[in-house]
Amino acid sequence: MSAEFLRQLFLQVWLPIVLLVAAGGLWARYRPEVPAAQLRVQLNRLVVDVFAPTLLFALAAQAEISWDLLTVPLLVGSGVLINGALLYLLLYHSPLGRDVRRPTRAAILLTGMFGNILFMGYPTLTFLYGDQGGSYAGFADVLAGTPLLWTLGVWIATRLGHEGNHGVSLFRIVLRLPPVWGFVLGFAVNFAGIDIVPLVKAAKFMGQATIPIMLFALGLSIPWGDLKPCRQTLAAVAVKLVVGPLAVWALARSLIGPLGDAQTAAVIETAMPTMIMAASFADRFGLDVRAAALTAAWSSVVFMLTLPLWIGFLHAAG
Repeated sequence: MSAEFLRQLFLQVWLPIVLLVAAGGLWARYRPEVPAAQLRVQLNRLVVDVFAPTLLFALAAQAEISWDLLTVPLLVGSGVLINGALLYLLLYHSPLGRDVRRPTRAAILLTGMFGNILFMGYPTLTFLYGDQGGSYAGFADVLAGTPLLWTLGVWIATRLGHEGNHGVSLFRIVLRLPPVWGFVLGFAVNFAGIDIVPLVKAAKFMGQATIPIMLFALGLSIPWGDLKPCRQTLAAVAVKLVVGPLAVWALARSLIGPLGDAQTAAVIETAMPTMIMAASFADRFGLDVRAAALTAAWSSVVFMLTLPLWIGFLHAAG
């Protein structure tokens, strides 16, 4: 990994991310007339209802679908489950989670399970693999991250986050998510062989707003005045950025053998920081919003150090 590669990684991936997150933090600090929490919720809703569906439609419509591509969501989904199992044991069946409130434990568990598959994964993988990298991110998000978050994630939030809660209708939530329908429509167009290149280009243009808006929203959610992490937060960051990706790499090597671009991309996706929507998701289901935002913040900072290490390791391991 050359110095020029690291420079381009900084300029094309890290710098835009840092500037957008910082802009969100500055807005929260200097524009108090617009409450940051309220703005964050509205921006998340805008992305979920308008911009993410068009981006996922474009990615699904133009992707070259193959078994190699489908290994990406399979491995990323495995990573989510591995992270969840490890953190569940740590937070619910070890001294680490003792005397920690249920809403806090569930918030940290969920934040450590689910990664920033699309919003940071997309710019990272397109930098590494071009347009095909965008397809890796889109398929991983819609076929692994999104369905697991709005089924297993909702179950964890409602059953483990609160005493005696019996949950909500999981499938109804999934069926009402516009990004899922955008992806399904794009996949149907792709499968049918319909040539709608102008529409796909227009949808991709619209969807490009997804990434900067969500990174700005991450800056709004970070508790900048109190960034001291607790042991539970650090454990979640370690599992999310190091232990989980290493387990997925070992799983891919044992099942597939030498890794191609798709499998390497899946490991990098697993090594993404925690989901940007952590605070909004916690707020929606009555969990500890600060714990979720703090875990997301620390994972995003440490990710700047772990990403080049993972790229170097995967390149050396072959």
